[in-house]
Amino acid sequence: MKKILRAFLFFSVIFGGTCYAQGKPQLDLPRIKLSAGMHLIDTQVAGTPEQRATGLMFRQEMPQGEGMLFVFEEATPQCFWMKNTLLPLTAAFVADDGTIINLANMKPKTLDSHCSAKPVRYVLEMNLGWFEKKGLKAGSKLGGPPFSSP
Repeated sequence: MKKILRAFLFFSVIFGGTCYAQGKPQLDLPRIKLSAGMHLIDTQVAGTPEQRATGLMFRQEMPQGEGMLFVFEEATPQCFWMKNTLLPLTAAFVADDGTIINLANMKPKTLDSHCSAKPVRYVLEMNLGWFEKKGLKAGSKLGGPPFSSP
């Protein structure tokens, strides 16, 4: 199984690199609705290695109520950087139950690493300052399909 996963990741990087070369944003990802208290978030879901690698790169703009949720196979320490990302963003590192573990403000076009304080499966990127403007911080809860309690 590990060999298959490694091969899949290798080919995703090799063949998924065309997104970088083309310099085009990915705008056609699946969408879900998330909630943060009384606020609704129209969320694109990046669930494959290729989708996660491209993320919000090359996007010129993003509406205030929109974000991108990165979904990983298992909870591990997650780190993000902004090399080809043109928008200033805030990343929320989110536990399986929807609890925000920590937030990181990220500057565009940098290689600075922004990491989760604990292992997580979810990272939600929003426009810079969105969480602060809504009064959301570490310990706040997000709701929606991926965070449903058993």
